[in-house]
Amino acid sequence: MRRLAATLALLSLTACIPSVQAPRGRPATAETPERFARCVAMMRAEGSKVEALPNRSFDNGCSATSAVKLVAIGIPVTNLGAVKCALAAPFARWVREDVPAQARRWLGGEVVRIESFGSFACRPVNNQTGNRLSEHGRANAIDIAAFRLRDGRVIRVRDGWNGADGDIRAFLRALHKAACARFGVVIGPDANAFHHDHFHFDMGGGPYCR
Repeated sequence: MRRLAATLALLSLTACIPSVQAPRGRPATAETPERFARCVAMMRAEGSKVEALPNRSFDNGCSATSAVKLVAIGIPVTNLGAVKCALAAPFARWVREDVPAQARRWLGGEVVRIESFGSFACRPVNNQTGNRLSEHGRANAIDIAAFRLRDGRVIRVRDGWNGADGDIRAFLRALHKAACARFGVVIGPDANAFHHDHFHFDMGGGPYCR
């Protein structure tokens, strides 16, 4: 009985110790034509104008499957190519709902254009030779760099994240926080030097928000 009691006490103590392991990635959802069709239909029902793209795969491991072209999602976004529908759907909601709300709250203005560094790009993580394939190489990532307001102001992640204007800092942090509720992985300037000038969103794993 004493041995059993000691074992139970040890198990109880172990359960209270936080794990030091990194969070596991979300289980991958198999892509099927049916899931893709439902995703496209849902985006259109929510008000997005999208064009379904044919699947593309390349010899070096890059691919753009179950992807769409974002034609109109409320605010124009520059430089976007193919985007997996599973990423495009929450991105369109972030653009339509979070960006306007935070611009009104913190800047008293209206965002009329969002500038991105792109979506699909066949390259390794952080564009560093030897790294694993980036989610950009699967059309499963978007990088956001700046927001242009109707009054002519341009809010850049590079300048504003740690800039002197408190409202701009609050605006960018509010958008970063909102993104963390929508995407599997969100990486910003506080994560590393590679992201000092943009927000990276992807659905390749997580949850990770930094």
